[in-house]
Amino acid sequence: MSRGADNFYTSDKVTVQKVNFKNQYQMNVSGNLFVPKSLDANTRSPAIVVGHPMGAVKEQSANLYATKLAEKGFVTLSLDLSFWGESEGLPRNAVSPDIYAEDFSAAVDFLGTRPFIDKERIGALGICGSGSFVISAAKIDPRMKAIATVSMYDMGAANRNGLKHGQTLEQRKETIAQAAQQRYVEFTGGETLYTSGTVHQLDENTHPIQREFYDFYRTPRGEYTPASSSRELTTHPTLTSNIKFMNFYPFNDIETISPRPMLFIAGADAHSREFSEEAYKLAGQPKELVIIPGAGHVDLYDRVDLIPFEKLASFFQSNLK
Repeated sequence: MSRGADNFYTSDKVTVQKVNFKNQYQMNVSGNLFVPKSLDANTRSPAIVVGHPMGAVKEQSANLYATKLAEKGFVTLSLDLSFWGESEGLPRNAVSPDIYAEDFSAAVDFLGTRPFIDKERIGALGICGSGSFVISAAKIDPRMKAIATVSMYDMGAANRNGLKHGQTLEQRKETIAQAAQQRYVEFTGGETLYTSGTVHQLDENTHPIQREFYDFYRTPRGEYTPASSSRELTTHPTLTSNIKFMNFYPFNDIETISPRPMLFIAGADAHSREFSEEAYKLAGQPKELVIIPGAGHVDLYDRVDLIPFEKLASFFQSNLK
């Protein structure tokens, strides 16, 4: 719980309400709606959709960001992506980048039809993998007027190439072949296999990146398992669906989001920093890249001493006028 970690932060300045709404595929999406107690009921307010890290749930990082931004005067909505948390979707832990992006647009549907929300002033924020999903959504949904990402993972590039392009084409093909063969097993009633995700035990050989994720997902710092899920499966997508990320190219045409503003935030020491830098390079204007000194990837999930909430608030205040 060191260095300001406060994933489960709550605020007496904000009311929280569980909400459910349907995406375009008629799947129920579950969210938490955060409303500032100081909200002027006679005006329509700006709002922000907040997406959780890949393989996580809204109670991990997304609720924290939503609460902190609600304290700044925004109505915020954290959501569970389809197949995860309290949202619908079978099999559980399935990967579908298209449906993940759709969930962000469905959240805008929900917010934009509330009587106290100004539908012309809705922004979106994605943390980790949700950073790539919100970019994918924003490219075809101009109702998202300002887009921010924190500790972004391009889930397509990460799966195709590995971090810092450390995976060979042959290794990629081997992963694809394994998943393809596993489809026969599951089609005929065999056991579902899961992949990647955070380790459940540490030893002397555990990679530093895995230790970083373990410290959040497998300790009281960030561990959270909704009733609809299994603790053992948190962060583990199904093997046969995870290869769908190989066909996911969120940065293609990212420049077409312009002139809507984009903000990319990454830790100076984050293993994922390359993704925010690549997105920034390709994005159109206006855009901004903010690098946080002394911060790693997971630090920006919940270490409130490092997360630039003031910067996020000013970005959305300026661009959701």
